[in-house]
Amino acid sequence: MTISLRWQSRAGRELHAEQIGDLASLCLKLEVATHPKPGLVSQIDNGAHSDMDAELLCRSADTLTAFFRELAVAGAEGAGMSRLRAIGVAAERAMLAATAGVNTHRGAIFGLGLLCAAAGFRSALGLRKSLGDVVSQRWGDDILSGPISLRSHGAVAARRYGAGGARAEAADGFPSVYDIALPALRAARTRAPDDEEAVRIQTCMTLIANVADTNLLHRGGPEGLRFAQASASAFLAAGGVGFAEWRARAVDIHHAFVARNLSPGGSADLLAMALFVERLER
Repeated sequence: MTISLRWQSRAGRELHAEQIGDLASLCLKLEVATHPKPGLVSQIDNGAHSDMDAELLCRSADTLTAFFRELAVAGAEGAGMSRLRAIGVAAERAMLAATAGVNTHRGAIFGLGLLCAAAGFRSALGLRKSLGDVVSQRWGDDILSGPISLRSHGAVAARRYGAGGARAEAADGFPSVYDIALPALRAARTRAPDDEEAVRIQTCMTLIANVADTNLLHRGGPEGLRFAQASASAFLAAGGVGFAEWRARAVDIHHAFVARNLSPGGSADLLAMALFVERLER
């Protein structure tokens, strides 16, 4: 497929790709800097994770910056899925080397990485499509037909329980980002206009309540997923971050997740992706 690029120089592509990569890494760090998120790592505690903390997650995010930039350049140059996948594999190796083998951001490498590539592609061609549409239309078929990771807990849970998982989410243009997370971000700002952390917590709770998170399925099976969704739904039904004592209630839910060893890592990735998309599409 021949593509006519708007940018005339590689230097121009790399400059914009640097901004895209930096933003992707920042959004991963914003997710970490959010507390309380049920079962998830923050600067306050490690949630349901015994093998990672906020410092490790931020180190991982810094390590991935260069690869997010590379994915944006590849997208701008019209790369196919095979090239994007190769960059993703290299990113995962670098992540594991930086974290002594801990899987901090495998899901984010896939989802956020595709959005970085889409941002580069969209800018190069001057398109007005959403990033999700770019991913679905340009790489969707190859995402579904590509090799399946046998190491990913989320992928194993998706196969075991018949959930769509990250591949289906990406191939469909990230409906959980566009139909759930972004509306939640906008609505939360009317409830907490001066508290961006509260906005992120409300959005995370909305994702947990509405997404079949394969990380929850891996850790708790269908019962764990139902518990997580019911807990988040009850928080939202009580007013979410608009409720006067919302933070104490969110902390209680967080502790309940930790007690059950539940961690909605897929929702955490989707939150970071939504923050990224919002800033590029605002």
